[in-house]
Amino acid sequence: MAENGTDCDQRRIGMIKEQHNGNFTDSSLLSERKRRDREERLNIVLWRQPLVTLQYFFLETLINLKEWTIKLWHRRSILVSFLLMLAVLTATYYVEGTHQQYVRYMEKKFFWCAYWVGLGILSSVGLGTGLHTFLLYLGPHIASVTLAAYECNSVNFPEPPYPDQIICPDEEEIEGSISLWAIISKVRLEACMWGAGTAIGELPPYFMARAARLSGAEPDDEEYQEFEEMLEHAETAQDFASRAKLAVQNLVQKVGFFGILACASIPNPLFDLAGITCGHFLVPFWTFFGATLIGKAVIKMHIQKLFVIITFSKHIVEQMVSLIGAIPSIGPSLQKPFQEYLEAQRIKLHHKADSGVPQGENWLSWMFEKLVIVMVCYFILSIINSMAQSYAKRLQQKMYSEEKTK
Repeated sequence: MAENGTDCDQRRIGMIKEQHNGNFTDSSLLSERKRRDREERLNIVLWRQPLVTLQYFFLETLINLKEWTIKLWHRRSILVSFLLMLAVLTATYYVEGTHQQYVRYMEKKFFWCAYWVGLGILSSVGLGTGLHTFLLYLGPHIASVTLAAYECNSVNFPEPPYPDQIICPDEEEIEGSISLWAIISKVRLEACMWGAGTAIGELPPYFMARAARLSGAEPDDEEYQEFEEMLEHAETAQDFASRAKLAVQNLVQKVGFFGILACASIPNPLFDLAGITCGHFLVPFWTFFGATLIGKAVIKMHIQKLFVIITFSKHIVEQMVSLIGAIPSIGPSLQKPFQEYLEAQRIKLHHKADSGVPQGENWLSWMFEKLVIVMVCYFILSIINSMAQSYAKRLQQKMYSEEKTK
């Protein structure tokens, strides 16, 4: 009897091992197949497969429009309320009366804030590669206001949105009366709105991870899969990138609100991981979004503003131009266009737009305009590629589900 019981135990152990080995083999094959499918999706780009990419992009756009229409239909009560509110605001906008001055003021402020919030969302929402709107828009805007403030000794030029160019006010200010705090106050609205937009753009990873944790599903998202693999191999992580990701994850998970605030308050390329971590561990929405909003729209933006304002203050700019001229051989030739650009800006600040002053074009401004165009075009291309790859992922997932039902 004992021998028979031992034989049964051994057979059972052998069957468990075979089943485990079979599951392990199936799992490894599935992982290898997903890896190949991911590589195949990444090859669907305009410069490699233009026709397929455009076809998948339009199909994915139609599917998204259909899904959004269905979601709006399910929330038609909210949609009707929004349309009624919009009708009331439209009537208020067009009806004549003493309220029109306040309507115009609110209209200007609303579109100005919406412009910067939208740029902030584009910078962090993760569509394709993201548009670096701080380097392309907000940073140059703060720099131009800083240069104008030091040149005019005033910040009393028109409130935003500015005309095509900033013009110094007619009244004379006391020499050296401009302060750092005055410049910070002048650009605070734009900077905070941009920071709020970046905080809104961090919400998709949070909601994706939270929905996956509550439903128990495993979304086919590369960042979420990397996060789960990082949790599984936390003890064996050796490289710097893995340890940095683990540090962010541990800080957010253990410290909570203040950990999220710390991660959001400094330039942090790993902050998407903080959103996934908060969603995975079911951190309350207002704890995550509140800390992110304060960190990005208040603390981080003041740090970035100070850096740009100090960098483009009058004496720092003059020192940088003189240092460029000190470079052996090529210094004077490089220094000349910078001096011409700064002199042209000073002339523009002291003349009205319709005064007939010739508007020469400097190669620095020409290069920056072309850089902005290239960056925007690349961003649009990345969106097209990303949506085409999303449609390819849909096809692959459909193939997986059909194979499971067979």
